[in-house]
Amino acid sequence: MIAEQLPSPVEAQKYRVDNLYSGPLDTPEANAVRTCDSAGPTSMYVSKMVPSSDKGRFIAFGRVFSGTIKTGQEIRILGPDYEHGTKKDLYVKKIQRCLLMMGRYVEQINDCPAGNVCGLIGVDQFLLKSGTLTDSEDFHPFNTMKFSVAAVVQIAVDAKNAADLPKLVEGLKRLSKSDPLVKISLSKSGQHIIAGAGELHLEICLKDLREDYMKGAEISVSEPIVSFAETVTERTGDDNIHPKTCIAKSPNKHNRLFMYATPLTEEFVKGVENGDVPTGKVSDMKVFARDLADKYGWDVGDARKVWTFGCPPDGVPNVVVDVTKGVQFLNEIKDHVVGAFMQVTTGGILCDEVLRGVRMNLEDVKLHADAIHRGAGQIMPCAKKVFYACQLASGPRMLEPMYLVEITVPQEAQTGVFTTLNTKRGEIDQIHERPGTPLTMMRAYLPVMESFGFTQLLRQNTGGKAFPQMKFSHWKPMNGDPMKDGSPANLTLMNTRKRKGLKEELPIFADYFDKLQ
Repeated sequence: MIAEQLPSPVEAQKYRVDNLYSGPLDTPEANAVRTCDSAGPTSMYVSKMVPSSDKGRFIAFGRVFSGTIKTGQEIRILGPDYEHGTKKDLYVKKIQRCLLMMGRYVEQINDCPAGNVCGLIGVDQFLLKSGTLTDSEDFHPFNTMKFSVAAVVQIAVDAKNAADLPKLVEGLKRLSKSDPLVKISLSKSGQHIIAGAGELHLEICLKDLREDYMKGAEISVSEPIVSFAETVTERTGDDNIHPKTCIAKSPNKHNRLFMYATPLTEEFVKGVENGDVPTGKVSDMKVFARDLADKYGWDVGDARKVWTFGCPPDGVPNVVVDVTKGVQFLNEIKDHVVGAFMQVTTGGILCDEVLRGVRMNLEDVKLHADAIHRGAGQIMPCAKKVFYACQLASGPRMLEPMYLVEITVPQEAQTGVFTTLNTKRGEIDQIHERPGTPLTMMRAYLPVMESFGFTQLLRQNTGGKAFPQMKFSHWKPMNGDPMKDGSPANLTLMNTRKRKGLKEELPIFADYFDKLQ
């Protein structure tokens, strides 16, 4: 089917080079990728690390886009953080062996020309999950793969026996390498967190971890934890309780920041997540601003003064915009405000979860005339305080991740599906009957929090006749106000704070807002 239905590399790379290659498209390197030229500069994208029979070693599996990759060839390895012209995340190494991957067998080959997929031995220590290999110094890296699912379910793992901790750390490193989707991190409380796309995905990861990477060592696993997000729903002060502008003073009382927050539109947030809105360095600010104004209804003046998209590693979009008029010394504090914003976006005030869809507007500043009194130590704590105050004063809400569930079920067992979705807070989106068959296709949205044990319950209620498939769909505001005692969002918020070891009481706006004196 692949050979008959999909275009060959020679045809496909002509129109795919724009999406694949991150560098200029009029260079010999880009032309070699476009024409799939096996005599041009060598380039290969490694998309997966496959565990090999040697303990702890991996085969780098990927596709050759141009040139010919040979055994013993010296190759430049460009990691995901490589920037063209720098030596950051760049390694130059020799390829030990080229392999042809055939199911569970591998066959050694001398070289592999453009258009083919192959495995390489000897480069696994220098790649984390994926990367670009090339022999040309002018080659820019290929764009990193994007996944349609997000790592929204987490579990904490720990070694039962303290002596096995090094084994666990090594095992987690190897697991992280072999699965491009898994995110491994160390929480603030010192737990090893594995984040995956869902319950089943994590089960498979744990099975691999126990059987392949930690032979003989026992591990204890926590209950699954769901990642949430925080957002705002209105302009600061629209509730008539809080002031329209939040003010924070620096520790030495000589600097003040005046800010207000507004929510970003869903279209703009999606645009940033899909890569339609450039979040890196912009070459032409006027074109960028006009683009934001035409597509997303921004004010052109505001769009030209976007300071940063506070994107944590997951690419969750938030923006700081300078809306001040004629203020001096702003450039000196810009980096400090941006640094504070990066910290705040990775953990909001409600329960230290990522911020999503928040626009912070810097309205005015009062700065000390002497530069020594407005350094990072003064501005960063002040900026963090004002960001938190803005979030609390702008209708803060919790967002929960939702799965899109597709259920194939015979018509006589439909009632079981409805019952299961009702008990798990599911929302039915559409029902399709397949003509000529007794089967019905249902699409529904299910909160990730409720997805644990969903498949089992569904099988029970339908006598094993329903087959669900889940994938991450979107973020949805949780029911109720998180600041109101007893609401569903408040219960989740308090549970999350308790689990993270934060104070078990709600943050108070007065603690973050400085009245003018």
